[in-house]
Amino acid sequence: MLLPNYVGEERSSGVPQHGTSGAPDVVGDDREGMLTATAVSQSATDPLSGLVLTDAPIPEVRPGWALVRIVATSLNMHDLWTLRGVGHAPEDLPRVLGCDAAGYDADGNPVVVYPIIASTDRGHGDETLDPQRALLSEKHDGAFAEYLAIPERNLIPKPADLSFDEAACLPVAWGTAYRMLFTLAQIRPGTRVLVQGAGGGVASAAIKLALAAGAEVYATSRSAEKLELAESWGARGVESGGRLPEKVDVVVETVGEATWSHSLKCLRPGGTVVIAGATSGMNPPADLGRIFYQQQRIFGSTGCTRTEFVDLLRMIAATGVRPVIDRTMPLDEIHKGFQLMTDGDLAGKVVIHPPAPEGA
Repeated sequence: MLLPNYVGEERSSGVPQHGTSGAPDVVGDDREGMLTATAVSQSATDPLSGLVLTDAPIPEVRPGWALVRIVATSLNMHDLWTLRGVGHAPEDLPRVLGCDAAGYDADGNPVVVYPIIASTDRGHGDETLDPQRALLSEKHDGAFAEYLAIPERNLIPKPADLSFDEAACLPVAWGTAYRMLFTLAQIRPGTRVLVQGAGGGVASAAIKLALAAGAEVYATSRSAEKLELAESWGARGVESGGRLPEKVDVVVETVGEATWSHSLKCLRPGGTVVIAGATSGMNPPADLGRIFYQQQRIFGSTGCTRTEFVDLLRMIAATGVRPVIDRTMPLDEIHKGFQLMTDGDLAGKVVIHPPAPEGA
């Protein structure tokens, strides 16, 4: 396992001031720098060698943007893909990674960060369709830091009954799952849903959200432990590639080549597959004959809109469903968290805590 690398000058240890709300202001006047986890290089075989802990200036806030003091962030496969050089150009490095964030805005208000920086106009009303859209950490420095600069429209009030750790698990994985299930597949109570790869972040979110909506959920995994976990939530566990007792209406697909054939065979005529990832490979046999003869519908899905994310937060508040957190770790142990993710030794999200300012 790689040990964290530390690069940079010694950081100041300023004390933030406190506003009238009693919550800490974002930054004190005497702070000069912050700790970050930054991608400086990419490697398909040794991705964590390109992730270093380093000091950086606290971000300057341009007009229309806001500064957030991060209380919690979480790991996503997107970060590992960046470090492997998939979907992220090397000329965009160095880049502070991290797509998810929850913390305090400049007025001391608790907020969750909507992670897509885009224009609804360019996306014809849907910012996920903006050809210039960027997930946090792609074109702008991300959340593995003490402070984050983000457009003001990306700040959403954190529900009072949701902890910072829970909120930091939601933007990427849960937002993606929400759009897949409710916007594209349009599930309702009684819909039969198959979720491939129960151990993944999006898949786990899809299982819990579909169950909360009254769907009948089947979940696959190669791991008996992860099947047991899915069953504890109310899903019916099926070994990867195993036969289902019935055809399903919807398949949530994030695995790709390894499960694609199984997904199509488990789908009823006229049913829907929604794809938001392909961790096992991008190019399975298409099986076009089955798709057109059985009139199956295939939807691609990426992220969620800001409106959908707000709707997700409302659903969570109304139903009490919560993300599963495997463990929390300080920012300076982030390499260990990614190694656990790489090894598949997780049952839930890894939440990262940046250093808290003195007096916070």
